[in-house]
Formats: sequence, C-alpha cells, structure tokens
Amino acid sequence: MAVWSGSDANAGGSARPSLTSVSSGELQSLRTCNCELAVVPLRQLLLLQPDSFQLKGDTVAVLNPPSRRPRGGFTVISDGSLVVDGQRLCRLTGYFKRHVVLNTHYDYKNYRETILGRPLVFFINVRTKYHSSKEKTYALLVNTRHPKMRRQIENGMNDIISSVFGESYKLKFDFQDAVKKFFPSGTHLVNGENLSFSYEFKSDALFDFFYWFGISKNTISMKGKVLNLSSTNPEKKEMIMKFLDKMSEPSLRSNSFSDRKFSVTSRTSVDDVFNSSLTPQSVFMESPFTVWTISAVQESED
Repeated sequence: MAVWSGSDANAGGSARPSLTSVSSGELQSLRTCNCELAVVPLRQLLLLQPDSFQLKGDTVAVLNPPSRRPRGGFTVISDGSLVVDGQRLCRLTGYFKRHVVLNTHYDYKNYRETILGRPLVFFINVRTKYHSSKEKTYALLVNTRHPKMRRQIENGMNDIISSVFGESYKLKFDFQDAVKKFFPSGTHLVNGENLSFSYEFKSDALFDFFYWFGISKNTISMKGKVLNLSSTNPEKKEMIMKFLDKMSEPSLRSNSFSDRKFSVTSRTSVDDVFNSSLTPQSVFMESPFTVWTISAVQESED
C-alpha cells in the first residue's frame, strides 16, 4: 500500500499521494506487468496521454491512438459524465458503459474480450476530509494483463456461469476497498460507486427463481496493490508517461481464457461465437464524435 505524503494532508491542500512508495525499479524498467492497479490525477493523465484522453470545453474524449490501433489504448468505464475537481461538469465520449445487459453468447464473448483486452480506467473524486469543499479527480487504472487482476475477473465470470444452471444472472466487480486502503484514513471517496462495473446475462429461461430472489446476483470485491503515479517532478513525469505508454500498447490476442459453460443455448452457434472478431465499438460503448485538442488543459496541475 502506498505511503501518504503528510505535507499535503496536514496543509489541508488537495489530496496527493506520495511517490516515495514507488520503487525506482518499477518505473525505470517500464515493466508494466508488475503493476496491478495505479492511481494518477486526471489532469496529469490528460497531459501525459494526449493521444488517449483529450479535453475541450466541457467534453472529455477517450480516443483510440492511431499508432496503437486496433487494440491499443485504454477502456474507460463510466456513466458518461464526471465533475472535474468538483467544479466542472464534463461529458465523456468514447467510454464503455458501467452496466450492460447481455442476451447472447456473442454479446458475452465481445464483452469479456473488451473488459480483458485493454487497461481499464475509472474516474473518482476524492476529498481529504469528509466535509471539505475541495475535491480532486483521480483515474484508477486496472492492469488487466497482470495475472492477479485477470484471474479475479476470469474466475468471477467462470464461477457464476457454473452456478446458475442456464438462468439469468448479474455479476458486479467493485474496486472501492482497494482504493480506500490506498488513500489515508479520513479521506472521502465522493463517488465511490463509480469504481465498479457490472453486467447482466438475461436468459430466455421460463422461470428465473434464483435471479428473482437475488441468489444469482454476485459482487466481487477486487483486490490489488495500488501503484502511485502522481508527481510534479519533470523526470518522474517523463518516466510515468513512458510507463503509461507501455501499459496501453496492444497485447497479443490470447485464446487462453476459459469460457467453460455458457448460460443458455444461444441462437448463435459456438463456432460463430469463437470465429467472430472483437467489435468494441458496440451498443455498450459511447463513441467520440470529434478529435479534441489538449490546449484547454495546458495549465498548472497544482
């Protein structure tokens, strides 16, 4: 767990974890496979990753970097808006919906590959004190390539499929506990519910008793070590930028994950499901309608 820099908290300033908890080897080697979770201020993320996150006016666009297509970049999970530092309401484009409903195995496969295909990003507002009026917006990055994070997601999806016997079910993944442990005692997560995502698989079973009574609705509290990527030091910021670039590089498509049991017999054949290509720009994803410039965020982070 990261060590909190007491100077900011005692001064009543904005929440800022200290980089002293990050070993030099983790960043200098650029081995992102060692990173499970990471927290970085939103404004710093905008400045260090302008090809992936851009702000203009009241819109934050999540982009697919041309140099990293078709599988590079980040997947932002959101409800479509965020309040930057508690003051500026912004609309998001290019995000993936925080809660989706799946009806076919094709939907399920595309959803699973989208969640596991790129690093996940969640936006969270933090107050150093519960009744403080000062907020700071952070991004939580989930490295889905890390075996620990990937295993928790895969096992959760496999286990619930094995237990519902062809009925409808709902599965939720929550990162609130991990983030709360990262920040110091007394810190308030303003919109903690944003640190989660879920999906429902709606089967065509005639009687979904387990689903109706909530038995097939599970929540998994995700666990992981949080790496602090907050810094105003130019050299460290350069290192962090390279670290994020490395993390968001496209990964080789893997056929190792297990789709052990499907919930229902779909109209789509199993062969059709596994031969289909990933289409992340689906009904679950809001697409950016323009390319923004970064000039609006060329301001002091502090």
